[in-house]
Amino acid sequence: MSIDGLPPLREVIERHGLQAKKALGQNFLLDLNLTGKIARAAGDLTETTVIEVGPGPGGLTRALLFSGARRVVAIERDERCLEALAQVSNHYPGRLEIIPGDALKTDFSSLAEAASEGGQVKIVANLPYNIGTELLIRWLTVTAWPPFYASMTLMFQREVAERIVAAPGSDAYGRLGVLAGWRTEARIAFDVPPQAFTPPPKVTSSVVHLVPRTSPLPTDVKKLGRATEAAFGQRRKMLRQSVKSLGGEALLTRAGIDPTRRAETLSVEEFVRLTNAV
Repeated sequence: MSIDGLPPLREVIERHGLQAKKALGQNFLLDLNLTGKIARAAGDLTETTVIEVGPGPGGLTRALLFSGARRVVAIERDERCLEALAQVSNHYPGRLEIIPGDALKTDFSSLAEAASEGGQVKIVANLPYNIGTELLIRWLTVTAWPPFYASMTLMFQREVAERIVAAPGSDAYGRLGVLAGWRTEARIAFDVPPQAFTPPPKVTSSVVHLVPRTSPLPTDVKKLGRATEAAFGQRRKMLRQSVKSLGGEALLTRAGIDPTRRAETLSVEEFVRLTNAV
């Protein structure tokens, strides 16, 4: 089935020999209803440049363009996919830019500035599982704020998605929940079952929508990263022990935090206080 006049994705995969590579964290999403649902979860795209990471054979790319995205900039490391993506580009003249390369080596702020022509930028991606968390942390900890993106709509394994939206006191709450909660409002939009992918992963996936906060609590982003890393590095221990390298009990006293508490009980606001006391 095709809604955009291009060949069905299964046919594209077969024609170009695009069997998913585990080493690249690939799981291709072929269900056009779901790719359309992800595009809609990102909101109105008509005046937007969308940055997509890991488009693969172009399922989500096609949905974004079909949904009216003004422009899509797709970063793809797998050279086997470039010919299939070029076909999509030809179908939507002037609206799809394909950048061959590694997302982990990409300067997204500069890319967004060059590609957006002064307009809005959103990140929408079915992220490769093996680099998804690292990319998200980089996007959450950019120096300039408000950031280069207006929102992020991203696919993760359900377990990672739960960590992103976790509240203090829950088992899933950790460094990712603090960083996401500090700088964005994050929610799980919907789940995606394994059978929607080729090959099917062993776990359920979730689409997470993150919108940057206009004025997050002021603190140093690198220090906050170090504080959360230390606190959650020994999450079962009391804070006086886990943050010993940062100043231990004296630091916690300065921040007005009980040294016998554990990291998962601290709110985002308390982590900011702790960081500012370092």
